[in-house]
Amino acid sequence: METEFSIQQVAERTGLSIDTLRYYERIGLLEPVRRASSGHRRYMQKDIDWIGLVINLRETGMPLAQIHHFAELRRQGETTATERLRILEQHQYALSQQMQRLEQHMTALQHKIAHKKAFLAQRDALPHSASASELSE
Repeated sequence: METEFSIQQVAERTGLSIDTLRYYERIGLLEPVRRASSGHRRYMQKDIDWIGLVINLRETGMPLAQIHHFAELRRQGETTATERLRILEQHQYALSQQMQRLEQHMTALQHKIAHKKAFLAQRDALPHSASASELSE
């Protein structure tokens, strides 16, 4: 028999709160979770794997509405595989563009830091009587 997990165990494994897991189920990001005879949620490994993808998509900036659409397509089965692939590829492209912008920002920041370090090194190398205005000449 496949291992089942309580909502507390899933929260610990995924880093999501119990409230978030319930919310994701309520809005349809997660398929309805099987219930034990006691009424407690019982998650399977496939549920945890799916939650992992949802977390990844959220952490990489995919809007919740788009993840919800992706989840709806997933429920419809393999006939939507091409559309789901298109969504993932579009997200990959958006991430690539964002990473390029971040790299440009990082390069600009590194130049600014190098400039400030050079300024401070030059300032600290001058006799104490030298003023900051002398450095700018």
